[in-house]
Amino acid sequence: MKFYFLFITCLLFSAVTFAQDEETFVKGKVINSANGAPLENVNIVNLTQVVGTSTSQEGQFELRAQANDTLHFSYLGFKSIKVRVTNDWIKFGESTIELTELALALEEVVVHQFKLTGHLKVDINQIPINTNYRYSISGLPSTGYEAGNHKNGVTKVLGAIFNPADFLHRMFGKQPNEMRKLKKMKQDDEIRNILANRFDREMLMALLQVEKVNLDEIVRQCNYSKGFIREANDLQILDAISECYEEYKVLSRSRKSGRL
Repeated sequence: MKFYFLFITCLLFSAVTFAQDEETFVKGKVINSANGAPLENVNIVNLTQVVGTSTSQEGQFELRAQANDTLHFSYLGFKSIKVRVTNDWIKFGESTIELTELALALEEVVVHQFKLTGHLKVDINQIPINTNYRYSISGLPSTGYEAGNHKNGVTKVLGAIFNPADFLHRMFGKQPNEMRKLKKMKQDDEIRNILANRFDREMLMALLQVEKVNLDEIVRQCNYSKGFIREANDLQILDAISECYEEYKVLSRSRKSGRL
């Protein structure tokens, strides 16, 4: 009798384990809420599992997800939304997601006028020069830090290592899940492709649960220039944050062991 009881228990345990390990997917179609037209290349990221995809020409998509996962939908010119995955969605198939179009707004462009004198040496001094330098440190895997002034570049580099990384630790130290998401983002080719074509930081903010001002501050504290922060795509920002934090961990371990 005991044998049959143990046998049934093992079968039930195996069935539960198999059900937990089995991957589930959601399918759907993304359309323009104004006219029902399908939207191609909508960026979709599962914020819970940190996997992503994009819609086809017909607006169709399929993405790995489980019940209660949160999906983030974003598309240029449309309001981004978050959608919670339900058991019914997984069980019964395709769902239609509607995105609402946004009004386009142009940022003010400031043009600086230079009065030329005709004298080359004088005119050259009027033109601002971008003096961003990057420095690498032996023994660290990074391509280096960016500094705004060549004369005090080394000082800035050392400050960038010991101070901004502490800022990063304060930002993420109490949120280990966000750091795990950061690593997953770097490993997912689909997400990297999406981020390489984005400049709005929206997906990074959604994945890391930080405001844009804090995201910019993290990169600035890592001693990247204003020009880099302004012009970098989202993938470059992701890599900058990741490299800075990884280097902090290397130096933090060295300091604890007394080597620095």
